[in-house]
Amino acid sequence: MVSIEEAQRIIIRHTTLLPPEKVSLLQGLGRVAGEDIHAPYDIPAVDNSAMDGYAFSHAELKRNCLTVSGFLPAGGQRTVPVPPGEAVKIMTGAPMPPGCDTVVPIEETEAAGDVIRLIGVVKPGSHIRKRGDDIHAGDKAIAAGTLLRPQEIGMLASMGKTDLLAHRRPRVGVLATGDELLEPGAALLPGKIIDSNSYSIAAQVLEAGGEPLMLGIATDDQGSTRQKILSGLQADLLISTGGVSVGDKDYVKEAIVELGGEIKFWKVNMKPGKPIAFAVLDGKPVFALPGNPVAAMVAFEMFVRPALLRMMGHPGIFRPTVRAALTEPVKNRRERPHLVRVIVEALQEGYIVTTTGNQCSACLSSLTTGNGLLRLAPGADFAPGDAVDVFLLDRGFEMGTTWNWAD
Repeated sequence: MVSIEEAQRIIIRHTTLLPPEKVSLLQGLGRVAGEDIHAPYDIPAVDNSAMDGYAFSHAELKRNCLTVSGFLPAGGQRTVPVPPGEAVKIMTGAPMPPGCDTVVPIEETEAAGDVIRLIGVVKPGSHIRKRGDDIHAGDKAIAAGTLLRPQEIGMLASMGKTDLLAHRRPRVGVLATGDELLEPGAALLPGKIIDSNSYSIAAQVLEAGGEPLMLGIATDDQGSTRQKILSGLQADLLISTGGVSVGDKDYVKEAIVELGGEIKFWKVNMKPGKPIAFAVLDGKPVFALPGNPVAAMVAFEMFVRPALLRMMGHPGIFRPTVRAALTEPVKNRRERPHLVRVIVEALQEGYIVTTTGNQCSACLSSLTTGNGLLRLAPGADFAPGDAVDVFLLDRGFEMGTTWNWAD
């Protein structure tokens, strides 16, 4: 049995970066750049106005008054110099006309016919975006390995890019095992349960950026299990749930070995999720997760998600943590580290954390009502108010305060 950290190290050692592929600009969102991208030209390409206002030569300003002799909208261009003592009304983004080096905003002037008077002091060079202020031609705008967020997509668009090289999204085979399982929508029969694992794991794959390939359900038979695993090798990574413990009909590990795979570890010192196996089969990572729904999802978070992010080239592969104050006493009387499902809340004075109640590894409600995991070492004993590190699980926490539409 290995520790959580040792299991993660083994997995990362056997997880390789997927090659980049050409994708459209919007398809690159959330992916990782597979190449350095350099600016083809200066941005902005010319000096332009940062405000709706009036462009003029500051050196020729007399008595804070100017005669307006033209209009220059965004997208327009003026090649004739503006005479000394005169100004051109200019819109935000319009290129600075010849002979002008300063812009005064409209709201800082008073107009009387075709004459404006400047209110207050205007400094030379005010309210102008200089050529190359954002980026210069030839500069590295996006480095290989950069996570492409909306702002990077915007930068690429501003450089005229319509496509780019980004690391490929992994195809992930998702397999459930067990004679007791039925597909969602089937009539519930005595002794049977609905397969939730395939869908929760597939959703986790999607949320991490992968592409799930649903392999269905393998019955508790060695031949069926072997055949389903073999079909999953068309993917880049394979995940199974169930059939990985020591029961009479747990065939997953045996099937992997029969197909030529090598088990790198089996069992991790943690609760929930102890009976997890990691193998390499046909050069591809294979994760055999527990059958209990919470154990499977927690094991995914700790081990599979980092592997998927590594395959996609993400610079950070682990969820963020926050320091939070406990609202209740929490203990771990067991000999294994316990990953407790918790609710993290952000208050003005900082974060607070509360357990979700029932910590049964089969109770999905312990995850649906929470947004984090608190790792308790064996013998840990915390009192209310103690500060602990909490592993944030989902994006819902990042969305901020709920708006009350009734207000």
